[in-house]
Amino acid sequence: MIYVGYILITVLTFVGMEGITWLTHKYVMHGFLWYLHKDHHQPKYETPFEKNDWFFVIFAVPSMILIATGINPLNFKLFIGLGIMFYGIGYFLIHDTLIHRRFKWFKKVKNPYFRAIIKAHKIHHKHLGKEDGECFGMLYPPSKYFKEFKKKA
Repeated sequence: MIYVGYILITVLTFVGMEGITWLTHKYVMHGFLWYLHKDHHQPKYETPFEKNDWFFVIFAVPSMILIATGINPLNFKLFIGLGIMFYGIGYFLIHDTLIHRRFKWFKKVKNPYFRAIIKAHKIHHKHLGKEDGECFGMLYPPSKYFKEFKKKA
């Protein structure tokens, strides 16, 4: 039987990953690892992959380690790893498929929440350099964008 506490750990990790993503995006991707993130802001489309895709690997490694070390014996590390993994899946679906359309899985989006996410990310990408960025999160757009599309719905 899975304890409610384990489910809570997974959910809290998922929610907390937005803060980690924001901090990593602002201070690491737009900081000392800009050379990996730059091609995401200044794409050349020579290949279907970007150097920026390495961040999926960077975030997946701790998740895989936590899952592997938390299975036997069953412990909290498994559920932290799952929370990170679920956030990564959500990030992939939102960022690569909904926003950047690297995979054509979603048609025209009408939902105010998803439109707010798309708008916030477009605002983020209006800056081609690593300075002067804004909207570094992913799943929780600034309320001003959500309010803008909620009125139109």
